[in-house]
Amino acid sequence: MAITTPLEVTSATQRLGGNIRVARVRRRLSQEELAQACGITRKTLYALEKGAPGATIATAFTVLWKLGLLDTALALADPDADEHGKILEAASRPKRVRRPVDSDNDF
Repeated sequence: MAITTPLEVTSATQRLGGNIRVARVRRRLSQEELAQACGITRKTLYALEKGAPGATIATAFTVLWKLGLLDTALALADPDADEHGKILEAASRPKRVRRPVDSDNDF
């Protein structure tokens, strides 16, 4: 059974790949130079820049690191920016916290 990638995910990977390509070109690096510096093949870098769904996150992070852009990726899935998650967490907290009952165990 083939798994289809959601359109939003495909768009995001293509946008990331395009951003990586722009950063590489601005630094006047060829695909071959950047690929060698990252320890990947030029074909892998090409696929990443095209937004291929098979490119791994580790490969993307390695390329971003080499371009000096890894810090920009660290905001991905930041729990402090997850407003929906924070609302769900707050809703599951107890409304009231009770003190533990002191019991006299003078048996």
